[in-house]
Amino acid sequence: MGILEVKGVGKRFGGLQALGNVNLSIHENTVHAIIGPNGAGKSTLLNCLVGKLMPDTGSVMFDGQSVLGRKPHEINQMGISRVFQTPEIFGDLTVMENMMIPCFAKRDGAFRMHAFESMAQEGDLIAKAEKMLSDVGMLEKREMVASSMSRGDKRRLEIAMCLVQEPKLLLLDEPTAGMARADTNNTIDLLKQIKAERDITIAIIEHDMHVVFSLADRITVLAQGTPLVEDTPDNIKGHPKVKEAYLGETQQV
Repeated sequence: MGILEVKGVGKRFGGLQALGNVNLSIHENTVHAIIGPNGAGKSTLLNCLVGKLMPDTGSVMFDGQSVLGRKPHEINQMGISRVFQTPEIFGDLTVMENMMIPCFAKRDGAFRMHAFESMAQEGDLIAKAEKMLSDVGMLEKREMVASSMSRGDKRRLEIAMCLVQEPKLLLLDEPTAGMARADTNNTIDLLKQIKAERDITIAIIEHDMHVVFSLADRITVLAQGTPLVEDTPDNIKGHPKVKEAYLGETQQV
């Protein structure tokens, strides 16, 4: 049994079958990549996992509990954090101010700020935010306005904001989209560091195969809303079904 179990999930939008009988098991403390051509159903599947969409059929279980019917902030409280394609940060705040929001805000449908109970509590949360910024190599940028940073640093900040909530599962939706190669490689190194140092499971949707094969322990390939293959990166490379999905014709291995 995986920490995340998807069984028989289907989703239609009018006459379009976006997902059809998807079965997926993501095991604890692994990096699991979900790849596929445009329109394969990757984003629809991710949205079903985090409460943005309700599947028409099937079940999604996380750590033994159903995520279906829960609001996104409730799923976050269960231990699932998501990094979006476009960094979701507060551009007019400093890096440190961004970090403090998930440290002391309660997710109850929106970020609602609650007063500190004591100076000690405030100090503890500041220390927690600073420790996380240090862990991801951002402490020296704590006073920078977030909107002034590179896309790579914005992504690094967003990942830090997720990690400070201590999730069990981190979902990454094309985390290197729009990045220069140097920022992409820095993000790969950061995720390798996170995996090595933390008790965390990572699921990643990504088009950049350099990223996928640098990080993944397992890969699921989707095509037309249905899983084609799930295997190790070495076995995925050159697989005839994968080539057919991407190239449109069956290739000989």
